[in-house]
Amino acid sequence: MLALLLPLLLAAPAPAPVAADPAPRLTTSEARMAATVDAEYERSVALLERLVNQNSGTMNLPGVAKVGAMMTEQLRGLGFTVTWKPLPQTGRAGHVIAVHAGKGGTKRLLLIGHLDTVFEADSPFQRFVRHGEEASGPGAGDDKGGMVVMLAALRAMQAAGTLKTANIEIVLTGDEEDSGDPVAIARADLIAAGKRADVALDFEGLAVEDGRDMGSIARRSVNDWTLAVTGKSGHSSRIFSEAFGDGAANEAARILAAFRTQLPEPNLTFNTGLLAAGVTAAIDTGGSKATAQGKSNIIPAQAIASGDFRTLSEEQTQRVRTKMTAIVADHAPGTDATITFKSGYPAMAPTAGNQALLARLNGVNRDLGLAEMPALDPLKRGAGDISWVAADVDGLVGLGTASRGDHTPDEVVDLASIRRQAKRAAILMSRLSAERRSAGSRAAH
Repeated sequence: MLALLLPLLLAAPAPAPVAADPAPRLTTSEARMAATVDAEYERSVALLERLVNQNSGTMNLPGVAKVGAMMTEQLRGLGFTVTWKPLPQTGRAGHVIAVHAGKGGTKRLLLIGHLDTVFEADSPFQRFVRHGEEASGPGAGDDKGGMVVMLAALRAMQAAGTLKTANIEIVLTGDEEDSGDPVAIARADLIAAGKRADVALDFEGLAVEDGRDMGSIARRSVNDWTLAVTGKSGHSSRIFSEAFGDGAANEAARILAAFRTQLPEPNLTFNTGLLAAGVTAAIDTGGSKATAQGKSNIIPAQAIASGDFRTLSEEQTQRVRTKMTAIVADHAPGTDATITFKSGYPAMAPTAGNQALLARLNGVNRDLGLAEMPALDPLKRGAGDISWVAADVDGLVGLGTASRGDHTPDEVVDLASIRRQAKRAAILMSRLSAERRSAGSRAAH
């Protein structure tokens, strides 16, 4: 039913912008949270500068561990029990896992962020530079800005007295940008935390469209595929003959063209990232380099291609895999072809529970005097760690800072977004954590 309804929902006209409410309606403790965020704004920016200036490219394992230690210090100061979980068996640094035990029987919140960035130790992009209410720097938005918002919100809760009763678990992964292998080990702690939680809040970047903050209730999956085609080699004058057939290159091209015409459906994208053909053709073990040897007058004996496809549900993933496998199996005479798949990030589907959480966040927006946040089109958001827990717990994405140019040397964070994002998060977490756990909740079972 979701697969049938979602295209209609996404195709529906966008609601008219809702103006900000000029008369905020906050409780005394919520007003205290908002005031604390404002009062500690420069403290938050200073912490962001320290985090950014410590390189933590995924493969800079000591650097990731140092950022983990910085976050550990901050969280312990807020009363969390913090564990550093090293993961040498996955080839990555490890994760920070922090737990705050609150009042029994109330909702358990899972907060998600990540310590690593895409900028390794040899990157020329290394330092935080402030320009008024913006700053450039590696990971300033993704995701060190998100971790700063998380801490600002928790400090505001502490100042207002709502943190002491809150049940919160935090998982800050050290390899979100390039997950360790095997992924079953690399994400085991996060998945286990999701099974314990009633709500998951992801502090990656805030999406902004046309100056309007957007809510994210879905993220698509990432699935890799590799196509291998073989054919009969010989002099090019014999190609397309009964004896030699189409050759590996033409057959690979036919298959890829069939993907383009037969696969399209709502919320699906698919891409060919590497392609090679010749007498010999191969992709290296790292998956980032293709090589081939051949001549213009020799029919290619081998062709290889790799790429990915992204879906909005596990049902869609399985359907697309079935279609791709059938297309490849129907190969031309004189050739052979196989396709293999490797699962990456699972999908976070736009469930009713996620939609209800966005409605709760918009209740906070109304009470803060902020505009309503519409749901972001999931095609405009990449995969992320919250997807690993999406099958077990309702969640929201995008509670971190607004930024632009992420994953490039032009990454710039909107420092002013720390204020409104930390206020939203503090109030939302305080309200949710004060509620009783439902006997029918997924986590309760």
